[in-house]
Amino acid sequence: MKDGVNAAVRRVLKRLHYPLDVMLLCVRWYVAYPLSLRNLEEVMSERGLLVDHSTVHRWALKLLPILGKLFRQRKRTVGRSWRMDETYIKINGQWRYLYRAVEENGDTVDFLLRAHRDKVAARRYFEKAIRNNGEPGPAEQFYSLVT
Repeated sequence: MKDGVNAAVRRVLKRLHYPLDVMLLCVRWYVAYPLSLRNLEEVMSERGLLVDHSTVHRWALKLLPILGKLFRQRKRTVGRSWRMDETYIKINGQWRYLYRAVEENGDTVDFLLRAHRDKVAARRYFEKAIRNNGEPGPAEQFYSLVT
């Protein structure tokens, strides 16, 4: 980690008593896998670490904003050719609107998931995606679903 990152992490972790690698491991497993906080408590106890599920939740609340910011800073640049679209998908038996920006090779640049179709939120999302990643492709190839 760089010095700026270390300073930010130190401020957040000021009063936490566990080693950083244990906290990052718990938060990573919580985010990456379909584990509940109580599952993580059990996994850690099997490894000889007594960690309460509410402690893991506090770690997630404190660390995820910092990690998100760090990942956005280190995100690879998006090519000039990317498109935005809107689709309707079923998640856990409920229909949702998925707005997404996709690169030419199929990698997702950014996405927004909404319960209801919302033109204002979609426009804000698309404007933010353009501001963060540059305007996608030549103007004649660019299309917007929120006109």
